[in-house]
Order: sequence, then C-alpha cells, then structure tokens
Amino acid sequence: MSGRLSGKRVLLTGGVANIGLAILEAFVAEGATVSVVDIDAAKGAEVEKRFGERVRFFKADISQEDEIKDAIAQSVAWMKGLDTLCLNAGVQLSGKVEDFSTSNWDKVFTINVRANFIFARESVKHLRAAAKSSIVMMSSLAGKRGAPGLLAYSASKAAVIGLTTTLALELARDGIRVNAVCPGWIDTPFNQPAIDYIGGRDKQEALVPTVIPLGRQATPQEVAPLFVYLASDEASYVTAQSINVDGGIYN
Repeated sequence: MSGRLSGKRVLLTGGVANIGLAILEAFVAEGATVSVVDIDAAKGAEVEKRFGERVRFFKADISQEDEIKDAIAQSVAWMKGLDTLCLNAGVQLSGKVEDFSTSNWDKVFTINVRANFIFARESVKHLRAAAKSSIVMMSSLAGKRGAPGLLAYSASKAAVIGLTTTLALELARDGIRVNAVCPGWIDTPFNQPAIDYIGGRDKQEALVPTVIPLGRQATPQEVAPLFVYLASDEASYVTAQSINVDGGIYN
C-alpha cells in the first residue's frame, strides 16, 4: 500500500460489485476509510467481512431521498467527516425508442442523475468542512457519443457530465473538486443490457476489435486507478473534467 488516500474518508455508492467493487478495493489498498452505500445487503455484508474495520456498509435504496439522507448521516457519523463523495451507483436499461417505457426512462434518470444530485446537495456542507475534498462521478462514454438502444442511459450519462461541470464551477471557491470518469466497453455484467441489444456476447466480441483501437475490453481494475487519482491530493488542480477510459474509441 502506498497510502495515496491515507486519512481520506470516502462515501462510495454502488461499491459491492462490478467496477464499484474494484474502486472499493483500490480505495482500501491506498489507505482510505470507506462507507459503502448500496441496496444489496448480502453483498454489503460480504464486503464488510472482507475488508474489515475500514469499510462499513449502509443499505439504501437511492431512488428514495430520505434513504440517501440517512445513508449520508450514518456515513459521516461513522467516519467523523467526509473528504470524498464517489458516486458510482447506476443502472443500464436498453431498448428501441418506440419500445422504451416511460417508467424505465424515469428509473434510469432517478438512479443515474437524481440520486447524484441529492447526494451532492446533502454532502456539500460536509465536504466544505474538510481540508481538501472532491466529488467523483461515474459517467460513461455513452454520455459523450450515445449508442443505439441506450437512449435513456446515454442521456442520463450526458446529464451526469453536465452536473459534474456545473458543480465543479459552483464549488471551486469552496475548494471542492468535481470530476467524472467515462468508461467505454468494460467486461462486467453491468453491460449485459447493451450486449443483449446487439445480439449477445458473440456479436459483442466480434464488434470489439473493430471499434476499439486497443482491440479489447477493459477490466474493472483498469478503471479503478483513475478514481484513486481523482480522489487523491495528486489531482489538486484537476476539476470540471470528464475523463475517458475507453481504449481510444473517442478521439
């Protein structure tokens, strides 16, 4: 452990699986204390058992404002403050525009955008009290380029980029940095709706070398180090950025 996040108190949403779990692993390895907020209590118990005293799980349905507020209050009380808000939780649903329901549209925006707004709004007072603080949001390459079948997801992740930039400019005078990470094709079950839309895993694997200059998908462990950097004091002059991790697709 190099301790790049030693002393940092982090609230991480969606930290029990996929890229979120890789982020949690990286944060703990670098010395952070992490409050993990997720809806999956069984996996939450697993991460508490695995990582020990520097990780605490708080169950919350982040579609519910009161549960977000409670999770923040419990996290701050346990950690005695907050230095980094890492908003990774999200949902991906696919479908053609004419088949996509309003309820699914609302679900995607509630989890991917509205929850991030509420977390940020309710955490600002705690971040202001910290010496050096930051917010890191999970966006997506889909938020910059869009993708057939991912209308709601792409639009929601574009909104996250807008939220990131606006918060960064608004909170800069408070010393709070705000950035987003935009992964491309990452080999994780989270992308299954997009894989299903294009016809399954075989078709996806045939497509990957034709659209990704590096010729492959990334692993979650290849995304997590950017979150560490953006949460660390090494990134003290980095704010209002939406940084791609996409193997060269967006150029």
